[in-house]
Amino acid sequence: MDKTKRKAIIAGNWKMNKTPSEAKALLTDIIPAVKDADCEVIACVPYVDLSVALEVTKGTNVKIGAENCHWAESGAFTGEISTGMLKEMGVEYVVLGHSERRQYFGETDETVNKRTKAALAAGLKPIVCVGELLWERECDITEEVIARQIKLDLFDVCAEDVKKTVIAYEPVWAIGTGKTATAEQAEEVCAFIRATLAKLYSEEVAQAVTIQYGGSMNNSNADELLSKTNVDGGLIGGASLVAEKFAAIVKAASK
Repeated sequence: MDKTKRKAIIAGNWKMNKTPSEAKALLTDIIPAVKDADCEVIACVPYVDLSVALEVTKGTNVKIGAENCHWAESGAFTGEISTGMLKEMGVEYVVLGHSERRQYFGETDETVNKRTKAALAAGLKPIVCVGELLWERECDITEEVIARQIKLDLFDVCAEDVKKTVIAYEPVWAIGTGKTATAEQAEEVCAFIRATLAKLYSEEVAQAVTIQYGGSMNNSNADELLSKTNVDGGLIGGASLVAEKFAAIVKAASK
């Protein structure tokens, strides 16, 4: 991390976990454990948990994010949630393009791009996820895959809006598998993402963007991963559901 140039961010991605009452209990445990954090702390929770999460975290340093949003302001999109709905509630962040959305729900780089632009237009801060499959890494095309995703997901997004965007590098082969990219692998790809942003925009823009690592970061490996220059935080899955583990990662990012 280089906190002199950009914000360090630890965001929990709860996925499809925790009922509203369970969310309240978990956040009640997390809040005192991260109150002195020297980084941004976010809980990205299921839609049904947003109201209680926003209420419980009011007046604290814990920000609340959603796990997706639609690109249309309103309309016949049964089961979807608009950016305006999230904004009015008080949500600040939204995860977009997560590999599970791409794998299970037909998300494409085109739809990620549309959602990203809609989120930015509404004043939300998108956390845009990119990452390669195991097969793509084994074929030695990681950089090609990542560059393509960055170019498509941020297509027609202006430089000032890119600065408001968080990029989460999530090697798909390391999500929920217990496998983790080495700190060197994480740094290599996060540095490549920054270099790609510099080519597309400018070095100034690239240095301003927070790039998280999102492949099974936990309380055991956070120190090593976060010691790398271009790893500016983490998008945390399973470990975000245990207050002590999440707080330990936040502590690592606060050093």
